[in-house]
Amino acid sequence: MGVSGCGKSTVGRLIAKRLACEFLEGDDLHPPRNLERMAAGIALTDHDRRDWLKAIAEQLADAHAARYGLIVSCSALKRSYRNQLRTASSELAFVHIHGSLDVLEARMESRTGHFMPASLLDSQLQTLELPGADERCITLDVALPAEQIAEQACTWLAQPFSATAPRP
Repeated sequence: MGVSGCGKSTVGRLIAKRLACEFLEGDDLHPPRNLERMAAGIALTDHDRRDWLKAIAEQLADAHAARYGLIVSCSALKRSYRNQLRTASSELAFVHIHGSLDVLEARMESRTGHFMPASLLDSQLQTLELPGADERCITLDVALPAEQIAEQACTWLAQPFSATAPRP
């Protein structure tokens, strides 16, 4: 999880490969209207995200019911969004890739062929509600190489979750 440009998809694919899980690009589940809005530089509202989050939750629920691992790249910017996704599986964990605005901006400016313009980064950062200590989440530095983020995430995912344990 994280704002656009943080490396969710790259890291998600690496984690899925390491854990021999399936990977789902959350952006692929956006309805065309959402993609059009973002491409036009229009920030999505909670209403815009509702069906998208529902579609992701359904994929997570299917994976949970079928007992196979699924790694999903998804911004999950607000606690309410993460709560909606958690309804799909009590075992859901989040890897939050976060860090400096400079790094995020540089990444967004350098990528090509992506629907999300760099102009929406500020609105995503304003929308972002950092995960609480009671959420099963680890926050890792966006400035680290993707391989290192994936390695740290996999190490963390292998540990039992306790809402009262200190967070990294």
